[in-house]
Amino acid sequence: MRIAIGADHAGFDMKIGLIQHLEALGHTVLDLGTDSRDPVDYPDFAEAVARALLEGQADRGLLVCGSGVGASVAANKFRGIRAGLCHDTYSAHQGVEHDDINLLVLGSRVIGTELARELVTAFVNARFSGEERHRRRLAKVAALESRNMCSL
Repeated sequence: MRIAIGADHAGFDMKIGLIQHLEALGHTVLDLGTDSRDPVDYPDFAEAVARALLEGQADRGLLVCGSGVGASVAANKFRGIRAGLCHDTYSAHQGVEHDDINLLVLGSRVIGTELARELVTAFVNARFSGEERHRRRLAKVAALESRNMCSL
């Protein structure tokens, strides 16, 4: 699987470890920055990962910031992005299976390294169930996007 990953300065160290973890699992990783602990703005990296997904450069995305909240908010501004902020493995796999999330967001100041690896593994190993009830709900989400969001 091709995974686009981005982080702000607060998520930089965790991002580096997660790249190694994903590559060890056999995934191809597209690192979209940041490249240091110097202060940067999380919306820039949320946009980079979202665009990589929407343009077909990656199959799934991963964002890391301090709490995960800001990156999640920013990523979900893009039509077609379904970003989920997860701090437990159930949400990481269930978010894909039921809600077809395509971007996992983590808070590096909220969770530790080992849990982050577990969440990423659960996320990349999960598949959307395709059940009718989940397709119906996602169609309603898409309708909300069409009515309420500007196209970027």
